[in-house]
Amino acid sequence: MNLKLTLQYDGTNFHGWQMQSELRTVQGELTRALSLIDGRAVVVHGSGRTDAGVHAEGQVATVVIQREITPVKLRSAINANVSSDLQVVDIEPVADDFHARFSARGKTYVYRVLNGAVRSPFWLRYAHHEPRNLDLNVMRAVAALFLGEHDWTAFSAAQSDAESRVRTITRCEVAERCDGRARARIIEITLSANGFLRYMVRSIAGTLLAAGRSEMGAEEVRHAIESGDRSLVAATAPACGLTLVSVEYPD
Repeated sequence: MNLKLTLQYDGTNFHGWQMQSELRTVQGELTRALSLIDGRAVVVHGSGRTDAGVHAEGQVATVVIQREITPVKLRSAINANVSSDLQVVDIEPVADDFHARFSARGKTYVYRVLNGAVRSPFWLRYAHHEPRNLDLNVMRAVAALFLGEHDWTAFSAAQSDAESRVRTITRCEVAERCDGRARARIIEITLSANGFLRYMVRSIAGTLLAAGRSEMGAEEVRHAIESGDRSLVAATAPACGLTLVSVEYPD
């Protein structure tokens, strides 16, 4: 059976998604558990790589299993053989040609910022702490510049195996809500696109934060997008604030 797995993980103690020889990774832990369950070496394909420290609420993976087992029992078996900071929330059989990465049509990420004077222990692992005041009206105005199809060279890692750096962003929103436990506001930057380059979301988030602190203006951001000059972009936001929310596939 070709199976689609929907996963959640706290990325704090993982060295990212991709399997690495001696380091703990999400793909590595899943592969170990599934190989044990299936009694053979299996290959787990993810929808994409998340970097060290990045979280997921709806990461997707595919794997071919030979053992006859129901999705519910397989989910229980996997979760019993992986750590509590990684869990499979859903498993469903899919067509043989379905692939977690190559069948994907889009992804949505959220970057969370705790905007308050005190670094709350409740958000330490899941949001970037920004004690300085942020002007959300400015951030929203700048966010609109990121919509559409662009070459995202300025907002991605210098080294990349991507054939093209052109992607289409369909959603770039900045919202806020009050968090009672933190006694501060949480700012959420939501980005949806047909694909993302490495560091792209965190780079855009860092630039929006700089704009919110009045360190960058709309014209500077527009010039960075058009020129592809990385030196014009603000510092990349820390990994802890980033969460992969969902991966979209054709109906």
